Amino acid sequence: MSEVPAAPELEVVICTYNNAAMLDGVLSALACQRQVERERWTCLIVDNNSTDDTPNVIARHVLSGAIPDLRSAREPKQGLTLARLRGVRSATAQWIAFVDDDCFLQSDWIAQAIAFAESHSSVGAFGGRVVLDWEAEPPRYVRAYGYCFAEQNHGNFQQQVAFLAGAGLVVNRSALSACGWIDSPLLADRVGEKLVSGGDVEIVLRIAGIGRELWYVPQCVLNHRIPARRFSPLYLRDINRNLGISQALADALVSEDPISSWLFESIFKVAKQTLALAQVTFDVARRRRALAEIFIQASFRLGQLQGIWRVLTMRPSGRHELLGRARPVSGRGASRPGEAG
Repeated sequence: MSEVPAAPELEVVICTYNNAAMLDGVLSALACQRQVERERWTCLIVDNNSTDDTPNVIARHVLSGAIPDLRSAREPKQGLTLARLRGVRSATAQWIAFVDDDCFLQSDWIAQAIAFAESHSSVGAFGGRVVLDWEAEPPRYVRAYGYCFAEQNHGNFQQQVAFLAGAGLVVNRSALSACGWIDSPLLADRVGEKLVSGGDVEIVLRIAGIGRELWYVPQCVLNHRIPARRFSPLYLRDINRNLGISQALADALVSEDPISSWLFESIFKVAKQTLALAQVTFDVARRRRALAEIFIQASFRLGQLQGIWRVLTMRPSGRHELLGRARPVSGRGASRPGEAG
């Protein structure tokens, strides 16, 4: 009787939508992983209704055989959260790495990730250094908004952290199951070309909410390719507005208070942060900052208000399900994603 092969320790899940050329480069980089046995990892690509050359790109890399057990699945419903969910349900490994279709892993990323997972088996999730790889030199002020592009750098040492970016996020399947995300994800993320955000925020907060640790592992380095079209003030305004919405929803997820107290605290926070725009305006007048920054940061505040309104106008059952769903266990502070400042 033949022996059933063991499941891989790590599965890379790449969700993609109409980004064939970039995906080709990402897979080429993934094929260059070293210092790790092929049977210890695998890769699943989730095609979220691409209409470009994505199927042919995947087929070429499957045929080359350079990536172990490379395969694909199709998610017919649009949206990154649904695509990730399809990936998790199709994967077999205990550790699942969400690698975006514009993230280029350094050649020892897989080896470093597996090494950390082996020595920290009870951790809920971990992530590494996310280095922004600009397609061209961006305007100087754009670099101050690295959080918009999932930039992540907590230094040179492994450490427990309060929050992790979604790019290169590695989750423990047991933690993802225990926090309930696999059964009922609540927040949408990147639906088609819309810059909706919040899905990775929810995953991280819900894992932390059940008391599972989040760790930063600087040995896992990836380059996040940022095309020049994303430097525009319009793009930064749009993404900041959606990040503001995400912030409000995240606050609702970790709230330990009833809806009335959450509403008061949320409005107070927005009002306080809005006053800080006076300093931005002053800096613009003194030519210390670009004029676009006023609108970028105002868009974040607007997004926070839209997020609050979204919670208030939910059906009572939906609001009940969202509010406090990622409430931290006793003795742990609430985690927060980054925001404009």
